[in-house]
Amino acid sequence: MSAAPRVSAAARVVPAGYALVRAGRGSFLLHRRAAAVAAGLAVLLAAVCVAHLSVGESFTAPAEVVWVLLGRPSPDEFVVGTLRLPRMATGLLVGLAFGAAGALIQTVARNPLASPDIIGISQGAGAVTVAALTFGVTSYAVLPYLSVLGGVLAAALVYVFAWRGGLHAARFVLIGIGFAIALRSVTTLLMTKGDYLVAQQAQIWMTGSLNGRGWDAAGPLAWVLAALLPGVLWAARAQRTVSLDDDTATALGVRLGRVRLGLIALGVVLASVATGAAGPVDFVALLAPQIARRMTRTAQIPLLCSALTGALIVVLGDLPARKLLSPTELPVGVLTAAVGAPYLIWLIVRSRTGPRRGGES
Repeated sequence: MSAAPRVSAAARVVPAGYALVRAGRGSFLLHRRAAAVAAGLAVLLAAVCVAHLSVGESFTAPAEVVWVLLGRPSPDEFVVGTLRLPRMATGLLVGLAFGAAGALIQTVARNPLASPDIIGISQGAGAVTVAALTFGVTSYAVLPYLSVLGGVLAAALVYVFAWRGGLHAARFVLIGIGFAIALRSVTTLLMTKGDYLVAQQAQIWMTGSLNGRGWDAAGPLAWVLAALLPGVLWAARAQRTVSLDDDTATALGVRLGRVRLGLIALGVVLASVATGAAGPVDFVALLAPQIARRMTRTAQIPLLCSALTGALIVVLGDLPARKLLSPTELPVGVLTAAVGAPYLIWLIVRSRTGPRRGGES
Protein backbone atom coordinates (compact mmCIF):
# COMPACT_ATOMS: atom_id res chain seq x y z
CA MET A 1 0.00 0.00 0.00
CA SER A 2 2.92 2.30 0.63
CA ALA A 3 4.29 1.90 -2.92
CA ALA A 4 1.29 3.44 -4.68
CA PRO A 5 1.64 6.95 -3.23
CA ARG A 6 5.34 7.05 -4.22
CA VAL A 7 4.55 6.16 -7.83
CA SER A 8 1.73 8.66 -8.13
CA ALA A 9 3.82 11.40 -6.50
CA ALA A 10 6.67 10.73 -8.89
CA ALA A 11 4.31 10.72 -11.83
CA ARG A 12 3.01 14.18 -10.91
CA VAL A 13 6.46 15.77 -11.01
CA VAL A 14 7.61 14.26 -14.30
CA PRO A 15 7.63 17.11 -16.87
CA ALA A 16 5.94 16.71 -20.22
CA GLY A 17 8.15 14.94 -22.74
CA TYR A 18 10.16 13.14 -20.06
CA ALA A 19 10.07 9.61 -18.69
CA LEU A 20 11.05 8.54 -15.18
CA VAL A 21 13.57 5.71 -15.40
CA ARG A 22 14.34 3.70 -12.27
CA ALA A 23 17.76 2.09 -11.87
CA GLY A 24 18.00 0.10 -8.66
CA ARG A 25 17.29 2.43 -5.74
CA GLY A 26 17.83 5.54 -7.84
CA SER A 27 15.90 7.13 -10.67
CA PHE A 28 16.44 9.78 -13.30
CA LEU A 29 14.49 11.74 -15.89
CA LEU A 30 14.93 10.80 -19.55
CA HIS A 31 13.93 13.17 -22.33
CA ARG A 32 12.09 10.98 -24.81
CA ARG A 33 12.95 12.96 -27.94
CA ALA A 34 16.60 13.31 -26.91
CA ALA A 35 16.82 9.56 -26.32
CA ALA A 36 15.32 8.85 -29.74
CA VAL A 37 17.70 11.32 -31.42
CA ALA A 38 20.69 9.80 -29.61
CA ALA A 39 19.69 6.31 -30.76
CA GLY A 40 19.27 7.53 -34.34
CA LEU A 41 22.63 9.31 -34.27
CA ALA A 42 24.34 6.18 -32.91
CA VAL A 43 22.91 4.04 -35.73
CA LEU A 44 23.84 6.63 -38.36
CA LEU A 45 27.34 6.98 -36.89
CA ALA A 46 27.84 3.20 -37.02
CA ALA A 47 26.81 3.18 -40.69
CA VAL A 48 29.16 6.07 -41.52
CA CYS A 49 32.04 4.31 -39.71
CA VAL A 50 31.48 1.18 -41.81
CA ALA A 51 31.39 3.33 -44.97
CA HIS A 52 34.61 5.05 -43.87
CA LEU A 53 36.33 1.68 -43.50
CA SER A 54 34.97 0.48 -46.85
CA VAL A 55 36.30 3.40 -48.91
CA GLY A 56 39.94 3.79 -49.88
CA GLU A 57 42.28 3.08 -52.77
CA SER A 58 40.37 -0.17 -53.07
CA PHE A 59 36.75 -0.71 -52.08
CA THR A 60 35.95 -3.22 -49.35
CA ALA A 61 32.44 -4.61 -49.08
CA PRO A 62 30.62 -3.45 -45.90
CA ALA A 63 29.96 -7.09 -45.00
CA GLU A 64 33.71 -7.76 -45.00
CA VAL A 65 34.27 -4.67 -42.85
CA VAL A 66 31.80 -5.93 -40.26
CA TRP A 67 33.45 -9.36 -40.45
CA VAL A 68 36.84 -7.80 -39.63
CA LEU A 69 35.40 -5.71 -36.80
CA LEU A 70 33.96 -8.86 -35.25
CA GLY A 71 37.45 -10.38 -35.22
CA ARG A 72 36.77 -13.03 -37.85
CA PRO A 73 39.51 -14.05 -40.34
CA SER A 74 39.27 -12.09 -43.59
CA PRO A 75 41.55 -11.33 -46.56
CA ASP A 76 40.79 -7.62 -45.97
CA GLU A 77 41.97 -7.71 -42.38
CA PHE A 78 45.21 -5.80 -43.07
CA VAL A 79 43.57 -3.05 -45.15
CA VAL A 80 40.61 -2.55 -42.82
CA GLY A 81 42.05 -3.37 -39.42
CA THR A 82 45.60 -2.07 -39.79
CA LEU A 83 45.44 0.77 -42.32
CA ARG A 84 41.96 2.28 -42.00
CA LEU A 85 40.62 1.45 -38.53
CA PRO A 86 43.12 3.55 -36.49
CA ARG A 87 42.36 6.65 -38.56
CA MET A 88 38.62 6.14 -38.25
CA ALA A 89 38.90 5.49 -34.49
CA THR A 90 40.92 8.68 -34.03
CA GLY A 91 38.33 10.70 -35.93
CA LEU A 92 35.51 9.13 -33.93
CA LEU A 93 37.13 9.93 -30.58
CA VAL A 94 38.17 13.43 -31.66
CA GLY A 95 34.61 14.20 -32.76
CA LEU A 96 33.14 12.89 -29.50
CA ALA A 97 35.55 15.05 -27.49
CA PHE A 98 34.99 18.22 -29.53
CA GLY A 99 31.20 17.79 -29.50
CA ALA A 100 31.05 17.32 -25.74
CA ALA A 101 33.53 20.17 -25.13
CA GLY A 102 31.47 22.57 -27.22
CA ALA A 103 28.28 21.61 -25.37
CA LEU A 104 29.85 22.21 -21.95
CA ILE A 105 31.44 25.55 -22.80
CA GLN A 106 28.35 26.89 -24.59
CA THR A 107 26.21 25.84 -21.62
CA VAL A 108 28.34 27.79 -19.15
CA ALA A 109 28.74 30.85 -21.39
CA ARG A 110 25.10 30.71 -22.56
CA ASN A 111 26.33 31.75 -25.97
CA PRO A 112 26.41 29.68 -29.19
CA LEU A 113 29.64 31.46 -30.19
CA ALA A 114 31.51 30.13 -27.16
CA SER A 115 33.38 27.34 -28.90
CA PRO A 116 36.91 26.11 -28.00
CA ASP A 117 38.20 27.11 -31.43
CA ILE A 118 36.65 30.59 -31.16
CA ILE A 119 37.64 31.61 -27.62
CA GLY A 120 41.31 30.58 -27.68
CA ILE A 121 41.36 27.12 -26.08
CA SER A 122 42.27 25.27 -29.26
CA GLN A 123 44.78 27.99 -30.10
CA GLY A 124 46.44 27.61 -26.69
CA ALA A 125 46.64 23.86 -27.14
CA GLY A 126 47.95 24.39 -30.65
CA ALA A 127 50.63 26.88 -29.59
CA VAL A 128 52.11 24.50 -27.02
CA THR A 129 51.90 21.55 -29.43
CA VAL A 130 53.60 23.46 -32.25
CA ALA A 131 56.29 24.55 -29.79
CA ALA A 132 56.82 20.89 -28.92
CA LEU A 133 57.02 19.96 -32.61
CA THR A 134 59.54 22.75 -33.16
CA PHE A 135 61.76 21.32 -30.43
CA GLY A 136 61.55 17.79 -31.86
CA VAL A 137 58.69 16.21 -29.87
CA THR A 138 56.70 14.33 -32.50
CA SER A 139 55.18 11.40 -30.55
CA TYR A 140 51.40 11.29 -30.62
CA ALA A 141 51.60 9.54 -27.26
CA VAL A 142 52.95 12.79 -25.77
CA LEU A 143 51.33 15.58 -27.80
CA PRO A 144 47.78 15.21 -26.36
CA TYR A 145 49.08 15.81 -22.84
CA LEU A 146 51.05 18.86 -23.92
CA SER A 147 47.92 20.14 -25.63
CA VAL A 148 46.00 19.83 -22.37
CA LEU A 149 48.60 22.05 -20.71
CA GLY A 150 48.27 24.71 -23.42
CA GLY A 151 44.48 24.58 -23.44
CA VAL A 152 44.23 24.84 -19.66
CA LEU A 153 46.61 27.82 -19.54
CA ALA A 154 44.69 29.62 -22.30
CA ALA A 155 41.33 28.93 -20.65
CA ALA A 156 42.63 30.12 -17.28
CA LEU A 157 43.75 33.42 -18.80
CA VAL A 158 40.42 33.93 -20.56
CA TYR A 159 38.50 33.09 -17.39
CA VAL A 160 40.56 35.45 -15.23
CA PHE A 161 40.29 38.38 -17.63
CA ALA A 162 36.57 37.78 -18.25
CA TRP A 163 35.64 37.55 -14.56
CA ARG A 164 34.17 40.77 -13.17
CA GLY A 165 32.14 39.67 -10.17
CA GLY A 166 30.61 37.06 -12.46
CA LEU A 167 31.01 35.47 -15.87
CA HIS A 168 29.31 37.65 -18.48
CA ALA A 169 28.79 35.74 -21.73
CA ALA A 170 29.61 38.55 -24.18
CA ARG A 171 32.78 39.56 -22.31
CA PHE A 172 33.87 35.93 -22.08
CA VAL A 173 33.54 35.46 -25.85
CA LEU A 174 35.18 38.76 -26.81
CA ILE A 175 38.19 38.25 -24.54
CA GLY A 176 38.48 34.68 -25.79
CA ILE A 177 38.55 35.89 -29.40
CA GLY A 178 41.34 38.31 -28.50
CA PHE A 179 43.41 35.56 -26.92
CA ALA A 180 42.73 33.30 -29.92
CA ILE A 181 44.19 35.89 -32.29
CA ALA A 182 47.23 36.46 -30.06
CA LEU A 183 47.93 32.75 -29.62
CA ARG A 184 47.58 32.07 -33.34
CA SER A 185 50.22 34.77 -33.91
CA VAL A 186 52.51 33.02 -31.43
CA THR A 187 51.99 29.75 -33.32
CA THR A 188 52.85 31.42 -36.63
CA LEU A 189 56.00 32.88 -35.10
CA LEU A 190 57.08 29.45 -33.85
CA MET A 191 56.53 27.97 -37.30
CA THR A 192 58.66 30.64 -39.00
CA LYS A 193 61.52 30.08 -36.54
CA GLY A 194 61.54 26.29 -36.84
CA ASP A 195 62.97 23.88 -39.37
CA TYR A 196 61.23 23.88 -42.77
CA LEU A 197 60.08 20.26 -42.55
CA VAL A 198 58.87 20.74 -38.98
CA ALA A 199 57.03 23.92 -40.03
CA GLN A 200 55.36 22.04 -42.87
CA GLN A 201 54.30 19.27 -40.51
CA ALA A 202 52.98 21.83 -38.03
CA GLN A 203 51.07 23.65 -40.78
CA ILE A 204 49.24 20.45 -41.76
CA TRP A 205 48.57 19.68 -38.11
CA MET A 206 47.18 23.20 -37.52
CA THR A 207 44.61 22.64 -40.24
CA GLY A 208 43.20 19.65 -38.37
CA SER A 209 44.12 16.38 -40.04
CA LEU A 210 43.63 12.64 -39.57
CA ASN A 211 46.19 11.79 -42.27
CA GLY A 212 48.57 9.09 -41.08
CA ARG A 213 46.96 8.75 -37.65
CA GLY A 214 47.51 5.34 -36.06
CA TRP A 215 46.93 3.68 -32.74
CA ASP A 216 49.65 5.88 -31.21
CA ALA A 217 47.18 8.77 -31.59
CA ALA A 218 43.93 6.92 -30.88
CA GLY A 219 45.22 4.95 -27.88
CA PRO A 220 46.15 7.81 -25.50
CA LEU A 221 43.03 9.72 -26.53
CA ALA A 222 40.84 6.71 -25.70
CA TRP A 223 42.46 6.34 -22.27
CA VAL A 224 42.00 10.02 -21.45
CA LEU A 225 38.34 9.98 -22.52
CA ALA A 226 37.74 6.85 -20.45
CA ALA A 227 39.29 8.56 -17.42
CA LEU A 228 37.05 11.60 -17.98
CA LEU A 229 33.84 9.53 -18.27
CA PRO A 230 32.82 9.97 -14.59
CA GLY A 231 33.23 13.72 -14.99
CA VAL A 232 31.09 13.68 -18.15
CA LEU A 233 28.33 11.79 -16.31
CA TRP A 234 28.43 14.40 -13.55
CA ALA A 235 28.36 17.18 -16.14
CA ALA A 236 25.22 15.76 -17.77
CA ARG A 237 23.38 16.30 -14.47
CA ALA A 238 25.09 19.57 -13.57
CA GLN A 239 24.06 21.14 -16.89
CA ARG A 240 20.47 21.35 -15.70
CA THR A 241 21.30 23.62 -12.77
CA VAL A 242 23.64 25.85 -14.78
CA SER A 243 20.89 26.37 -17.37
CA LEU A 244 18.71 27.98 -14.68
CA ASP A 245 18.95 31.70 -13.99
CA ASP A 246 21.37 32.68 -11.23
CA ASP A 247 18.73 33.60 -8.62
CA THR A 248 16.83 30.31 -9.03
CA ALA A 249 19.97 28.20 -8.91
CA THR A 250 21.23 30.03 -5.81
CA ALA A 251 17.86 29.58 -4.10
CA LEU A 252 18.14 25.84 -4.74
CA GLY A 253 21.50 25.78 -2.97
CA VAL A 254 23.62 25.32 -6.10
CA ARG A 255 27.16 26.67 -5.89
CA LEU A 256 27.17 28.11 -9.38
CA GLY A 257 30.78 29.29 -9.33
CA ARG A 258 32.13 25.83 -8.58
CA VAL A 259 29.80 24.07 -10.99
CA ARG A 260 30.62 26.44 -13.84
CA LEU A 261 34.33 26.13 -13.18
CA GLY A 262 34.05 22.33 -13.18
CA LEU A 263 32.13 22.29 -16.46
CA ILE A 264 34.58 24.67 -18.13
CA ALA A 265 37.58 22.69 -16.87
CA LEU A 266 36.11 19.46 -18.24
CA GLY A 267 35.33 21.09 -21.59
CA VAL A 268 38.85 22.54 -21.80
CA VAL A 269 40.49 19.16 -21.19
CA LEU A 270 38.25 17.43 -23.76
CA ALA A 271 38.96 20.06 -26.42
CA SER A 272 42.69 20.07 -25.65
CA VAL A 273 43.25 16.32 -25.89
CA ALA A 274 41.27 16.24 -29.14
CA THR A 275 43.42 19.06 -30.49
CA GLY A 276 46.58 17.19 -29.52
CA ALA A 277 45.44 14.07 -31.37
CA ALA A 278 44.29 15.62 -34.65
CA GLY A 279 44.98 19.34 -34.50
CA PRO A 280 42.35 22.05 -34.12
CA VAL A 281 39.58 20.64 -36.33
CA ASP A 282 37.71 23.91 -36.64
CA PHE A 283 33.99 24.47 -36.06
CA VAL A 284 33.13 20.93 -34.89
CA ALA A 285 32.69 22.13 -31.31
CA LEU A 286 30.72 25.12 -32.63
CA LEU A 287 28.37 23.19 -34.91
CA ALA A 288 27.67 19.97 -33.01
CA PRO A 289 25.93 21.38 -29.89
CA GLN A 290 23.65 23.68 -31.88
CA ILE A 291 22.68 20.94 -34.35
CA ALA A 292 21.98 18.56 -31.45
CA ARG A 293 19.90 21.15 -29.61
CA ARG A 294 17.77 21.84 -32.65
CA MET A 295 17.16 18.13 -33.20
CA THR A 296 16.22 17.39 -29.60
CA ARG A 297 14.42 20.69 -28.84
CA THR A 298 15.58 20.57 -25.23
CA ALA A 299 15.97 23.52 -22.87
CA GLN A 300 19.68 22.80 -22.37
CA ILE A 301 22.26 21.55 -24.86
CA PRO A 302 22.16 17.72 -24.84
CA LEU A 303 25.61 16.41 -23.98
CA LEU A 304 25.35 12.90 -25.46
CA CYS A 305 23.72 14.05 -28.69
CA SER A 306 26.34 16.80 -29.06
CA ALA A 307 29.15 14.27 -28.69
CA LEU A 308 27.57 11.89 -31.22
CA THR A 309 26.95 14.77 -33.64
CA GLY A 310 30.58 15.87 -33.33
CA ALA A 311 31.78 12.34 -34.08
CA LEU A 312 29.44 12.14 -37.07
CA ILE A 313 30.72 15.46 -38.47
CA VAL A 314 34.40 14.42 -38.22
CA VAL A 315 34.04 10.86 -39.55
CA LEU A 316 31.66 11.92 -42.31
CA GLY A 317 33.86 14.90 -43.24
CA ASP A 318 36.91 12.68 -43.51
CA LEU A 319 35.28 10.65 -46.32
CA PRO A 320 35.40 13.42 -48.98
CA ALA A 321 38.70 14.62 -47.48
CA ARG A 322 40.21 11.26 -48.48
CA LYS A 323 38.58 10.91 -51.90
CA LEU A 324 37.83 14.41 -53.24
CA LEU A 325 41.32 15.02 -54.66
CA SER A 326 42.55 11.42 -54.64
CA PRO A 327 45.34 10.36 -54.38
CA THR A 328 45.99 13.58 -52.40
CA GLU A 329 44.31 13.51 -48.99
CA LEU A 330 42.92 16.77 -47.64
CA PRO A 331 42.95 17.62 -43.93
CA VAL A 332 39.49 17.04 -42.48
CA GLY A 333 39.64 20.55 -41.00
CA VAL A 334 39.34 21.99 -44.51
CA LEU A 335 35.96 20.32 -44.94
CA THR A 336 34.63 21.27 -41.49
CA ALA A 337 35.78 24.87 -41.98
CA ALA A 338 34.00 25.03 -45.35
CA VAL A 339 30.75 24.17 -43.55
CA GLY A 340 31.39 25.93 -40.26
CA ALA A 341 32.54 29.33 -41.51
CA PRO A 342 29.24 30.20 -43.27
CA TYR A 343 27.35 28.96 -40.20
CA LEU A 344 29.44 31.22 -37.96
CA ILE A 345 28.66 34.23 -40.17
CA TRP A 346 24.95 33.35 -40.11
CA LEU A 347 25.07 32.96 -36.33
CA ILE A 348 26.65 36.39 -35.85
CA VAL A 349 24.14 38.07 -38.19
CA ARG A 350 21.26 36.29 -36.49
CA SER A 351 22.44 37.33 -33.01
CA ARG A 352 22.34 40.97 -34.13
CA THR A 353 19.04 40.95 -35.94
CA GLY A 354 16.98 38.08 -34.58
CA PRO A 355 15.20 37.65 -31.26
CA ARG A 356 17.20 36.28 -28.39
CA ARG A 357 16.32 32.93 -26.97
CA GLY A 358 16.95 31.34 -23.62
CA GLY A 359 20.50 30.21 -23.20
CA GLU A 360 21.84 32.49 -25.95
CA SER A 361 23.14 36.03 -25.67
